Amino acid sequence: MTINQQSKVPMHAVKVSADPGASQGARRATEDAPGSAPPAIPPGSDSEVVARARRRTFSNANKRRILQATELCTKPGEIGALMRREGVYSSSLSTWRRQREAAELAALAPQRRGPKVDAAARVDALHIAQLTRERDKLRVELDKARLVIEVQKKLAALLGLLATDDKRGST
Repeated sequence: MTINQQSKVPMHAVKVSADPGASQGARRATEDAPGSAPPAIPPGSDSEVVARARRRTFSNANKRRILQATELCTKPGEIGALMRREGVYSSSLSTWRRQREAAELAALAPQRRGPKVDAAARVDALHIAQLTRERDKLRVELDKARLVIEVQKKLAALLGLLATDDKRGST
């Protein structure tokens, strides 16, 4: 029977069911049907706590395996089936491909010659350089302080001579 050949019944003649689930169509028929059981909640579980979805992570080995499997797919729809089976999005595949290409390019890049710089040695070298600058600054200040002390000694000696000369001249 096509759409145009369906029998047309006036709206008042449609029998309304007492079951609220039946009037909502097939979408809700399984939820509210009289024969359907409510979802089972395990005893002792706290229904107030909502389970949080955890982000799925893939190890590097899994990423490589999935990328190799996608490269082996030749027929239309095989990659989609593989993605559904592995639970992977196409954006993840493209990101992993970019990461793989970047790693390959980094591996092909020329390496720096000479000794490798150790991070701990670099921190130590920076600390030593800072201490050396501080030591040099303190040495300059010490030299200035010694010069002032020498001048004070000479001034005290001159004043002492003048004081003794004054005592000799006034008597």
